[in-house]
Amino acid sequence: MTQTPPRWNLTNIYESVDDPRLAADFEWIQAQTAALEARFQTELQPLSQDSAQPETLSRLLNQLVDDLNALILKSGTIDAYLYGLITTDSFDKKAEQMMSRFEIARVPFQNLLVRLRAWFGRLGRALPEALQAPGSASEHAFILLEEAEQSRYQMSEAEELLANELTLSGGTAWEKLQGTLTSQKTVPFELDGKLEDLPMPALINLRSHPSAEVRERAYKTEHKVWEELKEPLAACLNGVKGETLTLDKHRGRRDCLHASLDMARIDQGTLDAMLSAIKASLPSFRRYFQAKARLLGMEKLPWWSLLAPLGESGQSFSFEEARALILEHFGSFSEELKTFASTAFDQRWIDAEQRPGKRGGAYCMEIPALKESRVMCNFDGSLDQVMTIAHELGHGFHNYCAFKADKTPLQTRTPMTLAETASIMCETIVFNAILAGISNPAEELAVLESNLSGCGEVIVDIYSRFLFEKELFARREKSSLSADEISEIMLEAQRQSYGDGLDENVLHQYMWTWKPHYYSPSLAFYNYPYAFGLLFATGLYAIYQKRGAEFVPDYMRLLASTGEASAADLAARFGIDIRDQAFWAGSLNVITERIERYIQLSH
Repeated sequence: MTQTPPRWNLTNIYESVDDPRLAADFEWIQAQTAALEARFQTELQPLSQDSAQPETLSRLLNQLVDDLNALILKSGTIDAYLYGLITTDSFDKKAEQMMSRFEIARVPFQNLLVRLRAWFGRLGRALPEALQAPGSASEHAFILLEEAEQSRYQMSEAEELLANELTLSGGTAWEKLQGTLTSQKTVPFELDGKLEDLPMPALINLRSHPSAEVRERAYKTEHKVWEELKEPLAACLNGVKGETLTLDKHRGRRDCLHASLDMARIDQGTLDAMLSAIKASLPSFRRYFQAKARLLGMEKLPWWSLLAPLGESGQSFSFEEARALILEHFGSFSEELKTFASTAFDQRWIDAEQRPGKRGGAYCMEIPALKESRVMCNFDGSLDQVMTIAHELGHGFHNYCAFKADKTPLQTRTPMTLAETASIMCETIVFNAILAGISNPAEELAVLESNLSGCGEVIVDIYSRFLFEKELFARREKSSLSADEISEIMLEAQRQSYGDGLDENVLHQYMWTWKPHYYSPSLAFYNYPYAFGLLFATGLYAIYQKRGAEFVPDYMRLLASTGEASAADLAARFGIDIRDQAFWAGSLNVITERIERYIQLSH
């Protein structure tokens, strides 16, 4: 790369943490929360299943829904702004302090949501009766009824309010510490004859470097860093998982997966069908890993070459070249998608530069008040990172579809499973467009490699992460775990998933240290939704190939409504039964066919 990737622009949200508008919005949220709390106590809380009159309850629910949407919109905007600051610069202590103040100030609103959920449950049959009348409440019927159902898994009001306050110095504090430790660490590393201090995300990204010598050195250097930090990071993980276990137990959850399934809006049967299909596909992925090892001149594939590029896929893209590639192929699917992405590039919605203090990975966040999105990534010029930008812009397009349809904040609370639909679809669009334009077998092999290495992460590695987290919870329930115990759980999960596809002596025992999803006290098992998203989007893309352009409006309507129905009901719109293992097997067959082509080309 000869061009420095961009930093994003957040100033149209707020000029800085000292912006008077931020302070005013901060105060507005506090005042509105207090007013809504007072109204809840005097007007809503006294109503029950037997005392609520349908007309009165309907009117009160309409006003409540409107007030909640206004509060969520404003607080969501502040949260996104501050999160955008601290995740791209963990040295910004002023922003961190403001985020801490905001989290504390937001506790009364979160406490009110706890009370409201319990109240919805107490309304019983009066709630669905009141939702029959037209108005804001009836437009949010799915969400309100879901809240009533989830009230079954709440502790007493006093316990829930205490939990909201304690998590700031408990699970959330451990989560922040993990983010700080992993984002601020830099290491000296020689690259292209030059010794430089690399932030950890940049070092981790070297796993896709064309040079095997560089990849191996980076892998060993990374391991030394995590070896030094493993104990504080193990303390973070123990703290987060311990809090989750304790709260789920007291809330009457059967296990920590239970809450995750409800948040994902799927049932155990759906997850079992998908995981069974994935397990059955693992031998095909292992054949791919073995073929890749042969192409790289290795007897067995070591972890540090899992993402090694082949041939032309090792080329480096400037950020402008990445932009042009993405826009061209987005346009082949939909001009509206292309226009959205062009706006994101032109308006500096993307922070792509690698730098110290910036967290690893990538994400997309919505800015509710502006009806915009922002994308964070760590662009290193590889095709893998080009696909990452396409992936995150897919999330942004998902937001765009909801904004365009005038969906409210409550209506856009998308489950983790469906949240990955648009992102994977955008990756698929770019990949298939690139593949279709290739006639040279060597180029085809290189592009297939880029895609299959990504699929391997989302299917095989995600499966290992699921196994890891399941075992981690099982052991953490009995006692806290040492860093070495956690690493052994990770290695065993990788052995079960990768099998003889990898060199069993060169796995990655420290994958648990830097993956932020493990450290969220409210998001246990944030792993299988990625596999769900890949396979669901693959099935949708197959439908697009049959229907062509007429598919796009239906697809955009699906994205706009992912917060208003279960995953099964939304999938049924396209004739998909996600409880049937055959659907997942069909999507996996698309990938295994690519694997067979890859193996054919590799000989």
